[in-house]
Amino acid sequence: MADPHNPATAEADADAEAYLRGSMEINEQVSTFALFNFLTKWGSLFVVCLVLFVAVLMSTGGFIAALGTSVVIGVIGFIVLKSRKPKAH
Repeated sequence: MADPHNPATAEADADAEAYLRGSMEINEQVSTFALFNFLTKWGSLFVVCLVLFVAVLMSTGGFIAALGTSVVIGVIGFIVLKSRKPKAH
């Protein structure tokens, strides 16, 4: 237990006593986590395609090669990342 007469810990003790538990409903937490996962997954695929497009475009590939490569990687990424329905037990 903290010493109430110790001024070095008084502020930390007051913060610990003032702590309140979160009041967010579980379904809100689940939907927020699902949105975060969705944006992370598809945002990462978009960034990969964009970086690949710029890299191939700036090399000797040209616009058509850059676009084709990015589309192919995007389609492969879409197939890999699309949601699968969980199997019933």
